[in-house]
Amino acid sequence: MAALAPFRALRPASSAVAARVAAVPYDVVTTEEARNLAAGNPLSFLHVSRAEIDLPEGTNPFGDDVYATAVRNFDHLKREAPLIVEDAPRIYVYRLRTGSHVQVGVAASFLVDEYERGAIRKHEHTRPDKEDDRTRHLIDLRAQTGPVFLTYRARPTVDGLIERVTTASPLFDFTAVDGVQHTVWAAEPAEQHQLLVAFDAVPALYIADGHHRAASAARARRQLAGPKGAPGEWDGFLAVAFPDVQVQILPYNRVVKDLAGMTPEAFLGALARRFVVKDGPAIPAHPGEVAMFLSDRWRTIVLGEAPAATIPAQRLDVTRLQDLVLAPLLEIGDVRTDKRIDFVGGSKGTAELEARVRSGAAAVAFSLRPVTVEDLMAITDAGGIMPPKSTWFEPKLRDGLLSHLV
Repeated sequence: MAALAPFRALRPASSAVAARVAAVPYDVVTTEEARNLAAGNPLSFLHVSRAEIDLPEGTNPFGDDVYATAVRNFDHLKREAPLIVEDAPRIYVYRLRTGSHVQVGVAASFLVDEYERGAIRKHEHTRPDKEDDRTRHLIDLRAQTGPVFLTYRARPTVDGLIERVTTASPLFDFTAVDGVQHTVWAAEPAEQHQLLVAFDAVPALYIADGHHRAASAARARRQLAGPKGAPGEWDGFLAVAFPDVQVQILPYNRVVKDLAGMTPEAFLGALARRFVVKDGPAIPAHPGEVAMFLSDRWRTIVLGEAPAATIPAQRLDVTRLQDLVLAPLLEIGDVRTDKRIDFVGGSKGTAELEARVRSGAAAVAFSLRPVTVEDLMAITDAGGIMPPKSTWFEPKLRDGLLSHLV
């Protein structure tokens, strides 16, 4: 069962305030990118989520002074934005619109117990250092400031209730600088009750984005609840759940800094001995194909069909690229730690891949077809884990719009 609860959100007081406060998730930007995005905007939530931007360049982002600065900036933002706390626990509806794509989800406090027993399912491993960071951030601020992105198999009952909530006036409605429109409503008490009942019939939720936030919320609860497990707001974590039919996954592409000592000609020859390699488009046309940008040309590597007996996660093109090309030919081991590989979210397009190679920042780039939500759910349901850096969900939720005080 998908258990959730209303909560008293800390939120911007108006649409105008929300537009200035809202910030991209902390983990999709570097320190330099965060500093540039927040420049000239003292209300940007990046001053809280990436507080090292307000300290000298080269500051350790996990140092004590960074967390202390985040706390001071958070207190300043509450006063100056201002941010207000709802007078009663609420459930919210959060709509994202970009171009013709629309997705509408339920924002609430989702139970840590459900996460720990597997009813809220994860598809990737987390890193202890990243958990350490967000756990301390949460405990020092006593707030979950960015939502976990969940998905679930769509249910008409839930769809109808969400649509009813969106007929009222929103709490705020604004379009961010990247063109994504963010609209948030608060459900009325009767609608909240109906949503709680409807979600009771949802058998499972899936973490799409925000694994470290969810894991950190579980760790923070153990610390805040104490040895006796005292109940509190820490029993839930902030998340927005969207129906699977509305969720959009873009490709998560790869760039590699060098060719492991080979010339481009030698690398092409090694590929040609294993696969069909031909001129082709920047976006692969068919499953089992990967586009490659090398020597100022796009080519298609035809990996072919995966063997029928292969387990689901190993049948994905992103896994096969790693197993058949990156590891054996370019000597890329663990993509989570190997410094020779980098990843480019599909929202930046293939032009970014070309630019990296032409600038000399990378020797070769690979463009992939995106995995599907169905892939993710099937692999997760079977107890599997998705390959690292295989999903890029777009559009992104914004930090600072709804914070859960613990």
